[in-house]
Amino acid sequence: MPEKILVVDDGKNICEILEFNLSNEGYEVECACSAEEALGKLTPEHSLILLDVMMGGMSGYKMAEKLRKEANPVPIIFLTAKDTENDMLTGFSVGGDDYISKPFSIKEVIARVKAVLKRTEKRQESGAGIEHVENKLVFNDLTINFDTKEMFIGEEIIPLSRVEFELVTLLASNPSRVFSREDIIDLLWKDAPYITIRTIDVHIGRIRKKMGGKACMIASRPGYGYRFNVSGK
Repeated sequence: MPEKILVVDDGKNICEILEFNLSNEGYEVECACSAEEALGKLTPEHSLILLDVMMGGMSGYKMAEKLRKEANPVPIIFLTAKDTENDMLTGFSVGGDDYISKPFSIKEVIARVKAVLKRTEKRQESGAGIEHVENKLVFNDLTINFDTKEMFIGEEIIPLSRVEFELVTLLASNPSRVFSREDIIDLLWKDAPYITIRTIDVHIGRIRKKMGGKACMIASRPGYGYRFNVSGK
């Protein structure tokens, strides 16, 4: 069954070009002209969203933020005429997985789509003597469920994007190891040259904010990187 992609852009020509070329690559493509229309069309069967940032009504950033608050982990690639570093970091901070500046080449879009889909299929292996309990990692009242791709603190689900879940899983599966930012990029995003050291800090900051009182479980080692603090102290 082909992977299903939702293209969201208020430019009819862009939608038609992306639909034609992605369909030729074997994907099932559906288009929406606004974020509001896209939210009505989005289903769990969609594997990825190509999302324009600047649209009438709800912006792409607002749509992504809404999805992440609802704990929807569908990968999002932003399409935008804005190409400054701050714009890119805004995209990542609201839960985006990639960021493509307009005008773009179709080859670039297809390559990025394939890279994001490939990356999201990977599962992080557990290690450092931590046992899985029914395919979970459990640290006191914090639970990472590999089947549902969710993290819980007590009974509360912590809404993580797919990128954030991969990052937490990497750290939690290897709590005895300090990962440099370069290590994280190499292990999780080796095929994504747009990811920078600052991007890692943005993701970590976002995860910590969501974890609230448990934020100290993502510990930093100044000059070295990040590690998972099992004790939470």
